[in-house]
Amino acid sequence: MRSGGDTGLERGQACGPQDGDETRHGRRGRLTVIGLGPGDAALLAPLAAEALGTAGMVAGYATYIDLVPPELLAGKEVMATGMTGEVARCRAALEAAAAGKRVALVSSGDAGVYGMAGLALEMLDAMGLADRMDFDVVPGIPAVCAAAALLGAPLTHDFAVVSLSDLLTPLEVIRRRLDAALAADFVLALYNPRSRRRSGYLEEALALAGRHRDPQTPVGMVKNAFRPGQEIRVSPLAGADPAFADMLTLVVIGNAATRLAAGRMLTPRGYAEKYTLEG
Repeated sequence: MRSGGDTGLERGQACGPQDGDETRHGRRGRLTVIGLGPGDAALLAPLAAEALGTAGMVAGYATYIDLVPPELLAGKEVMATGMTGEVARCRAALEAAAAGKRVALVSSGDAGVYGMAGLALEMLDAMGLADRMDFDVVPGIPAVCAAAALLGAPLTHDFAVVSLSDLLTPLEVIRRRLDAALAADFVLALYNPRSRRRSGYLEEALALAGRHRDPQTPVGMVKNAFRPGQEIRVSPLAGADPAFADMLTLVVIGNAATRLAAGRMLTPRGYAEKYTLEG
């Protein structure tokens, strides 16, 4: 671990007293949960960079810590844990903030979308620490938006987002949500589509989509969006290959109106029905 000085984030104070207030531990601490965006430093939000710069401690999953620009980690205490260490690192981050530190807890994408913001707030409440620190969340570009930008414009009408991970959600609940979203003709975005343990879940989701969609419906898969190793694949639903996907892939299944336009996925909003778009 590396240590260094910390200062307070001056804006976005979402709850609790102001930074100048004192606690029985001395200077009041702060936990800021930060969405890092897709991973490209150019897409890190300015407020997120500011929060990282003013933190004295940065905590997160080791893979996400690697997404933080090195200059924003210099001289700071860094706590990196493995994939299943969410509760432990969240507890450590909360305890450090309760002791007066300025702590940045990082997630990829947006921290409030399948990220650490919910767990941090839930544990803040459960541990009874709300009166001992300030807490705020800094948004980031969600993975679904990063993937959509690379695919074209597949989300410009109503869409639903479902995670295929059954680590915290029962599989039958996931299946029910998939069926409901597909039956309602939402564009469907899938997080966590495939892993070694869950190799058949995406195949099952695509088969379910085939019961509600035309076989030529475009399906986009984006792997490592805005990171090294980025890959983009668009195919008809009937030809979509689940083996292409992994945990770092975002899958977008179009709705009844989704089509290809200039080689990219497009879900029209309905302008063509009201306006002349040609010429």
